[in-house]
Amino acid sequence: MGRLFGTDGVRGRANDVLTADLALGLTVAAAHVLAEADPGERMRAIVGRDPRASGEFLESAVVAGLASSGVDVIRVGVIPTPGLAFLVADLDLDFGVMLSASHNPMPDNGIKFFARGGVKLPDEVEDLIEEQLTKDWVRPTGGDVGRISDQPELADLYVQHLVDSLGATSPLEGLKVVLDPANGAASRTAVESFVHAGATVVPIHNAPDGLNINDNCGSTHLESLQKAVVAHGADLGIGLDGDADRCLAVDATGTVVDGDQIMAILAIAMKAKGHLHQDTVVATVMSNLGFMKAMKAHDIHVDITKVGDRYVVESMNANGFTLGGEQSGHVIMSEFSTTGDGTLTALHVAAQVLSTGKSLAELASVMTRFPQVMINVGGVDRTRANLDHDVVHAVAEAEAQLAGAGRVLLRPSGTEPLVRVMVEADTEERAREVAESLAEVVKRRLVL
Repeated sequence: MGRLFGTDGVRGRANDVLTADLALGLTVAAAHVLAEADPGERMRAIVGRDPRASGEFLESAVVAGLASSGVDVIRVGVIPTPGLAFLVADLDLDFGVMLSASHNPMPDNGIKFFARGGVKLPDEVEDLIEEQLTKDWVRPTGGDVGRISDQPELADLYVQHLVDSLGATSPLEGLKVVLDPANGAASRTAVESFVHAGATVVPIHNAPDGLNINDNCGSTHLESLQKAVVAHGADLGIGLDGDADRCLAVDATGTVVDGDQIMAILAIAMKAKGHLHQDTVVATVMSNLGFMKAMKAHDIHVDITKVGDRYVVESMNANGFTLGGEQSGHVIMSEFSTTGDGTLTALHVAAQVLSTGKSLAELASVMTRFPQVMINVGGVDRTRANLDHDVVHAVAEAEAQLAGAGRVLLRPSGTEPLVRVMVEADTEERAREVAESLAEVVKRRLVL
C-alpha cells in the first residue's frame, strides 16, 4: 500500500477508501504518537468537520478512537479548517482533528491533524502515525478513558478573532459584500464575521444540507457569485471553498480576482504599514509572471516554493515571513493564522477597499495576469522530465523565444505517469503555441 497521507492529510471517497475503521485507527495511532512526543498530563484534543453527510459517522469514529485512547475530546461540530487550527492554539490543546475534503466533491472526505499551536504535522510524524496503525496498544479502562464534551459555541471565539484582526470598530461599515461559502463549513462563521465587522452581506449558497457542499458554487464555481455581485450592485464578492481555507474574489463588474492578485493587494498594503517581514512574500512556482513583475515593481521580494500550501508555510515559519499563498486562493497571514484562512483573507481585502477608497478592480490592477496555458501529457516517464536532453533543450529554446515576456514550467506529477506543461506569454495564442510544441516533445521523448 502507498503512503496514506497526501499533501493535505488523508483523503478519499467516504465509506470506500476512507472508512470508519480507518478513521478510528488513524486517530488511535495519532493519539499514541503525539502522546509519546509530548509525554505528561492527560491529552486534550478538539474535533471539527465540514457539513458533508459522511462527516457525521466519521466524526463519531474519530471521537471514539480518541476517547478510547484516553484523550479528552471537545467536539466543536461544523467549523472551517482554519477555525479549528485557531482553537487548538487558543485553547492550548494538544492537537486537533479536522474532517474535510476541502474543495473536493461531496462523496469525498478527509482527515487532517493539527499539532499543538495549530500547525500541520510534519511528514515524519505522519509516517510514524502510519507505522503505529499496525501496532498493538494498551487500552485504558475505568477513569482512564477519555471524556467527550460538545462545545459548538467555541466557533464564536473564532469569529471574534477574525473581526479583531481588523483592529478597528466597524471597519467594513458602508461596504456591500456578496458571500458564497459553498454550502460549506463557513456558512455561519463567514457571514457572522462580515456582519460583525459592519458590512452589508448578501449571502448565497449558505444553506448546507450535507449533500450540496461545493456543488456548482464557492471558489471552484464562481459563475453564480459573479452574477449576484452585479445583480445586487455589491462592492465585491467572496467565494470560499468547502472548508474555507481558501478564497477568491469578484470585483463590482463581475471580474474574478485570483489568489495572486489578492496576495499582491495584501503585500503592498502590509509593506506600507511595515508589516511585511523583510519585504518578502512567499509564493509557489505556479504564481503568475504578472505577480512576479508587480512585486518587483514595488520592491517586494518573492520567495518561491514548490506547489502546495504546506511548502509555503514551511518557508514562512523558517524565515519569519508574514504573508504567503497560492494562486488558487490559499493565503496565509501568519500574524493571525497558522494556515490558509479564506474568511480572514477576505476581511482584509475588503478592508483595503474601504481604507484606500479604491474599488477592488483598481486594487487588483496593480498586476496584469499573463495568459497561462497548461497541458497535461499522460503516459510518459515523469522521472526523466528534467533529465532528457531533447526536452531540456526544447524548454531552453522556448524560454529564449519568449525572451522575458513569458515563462515555461514543466511539473512532473508526484503520483501519476504525467507531466504538466505550463506556459505563460503576453498573448494566449503565443502561450498555447509554445505549450503545444513543448507537449509534443515531452510526449515523443518520454513515452512509456
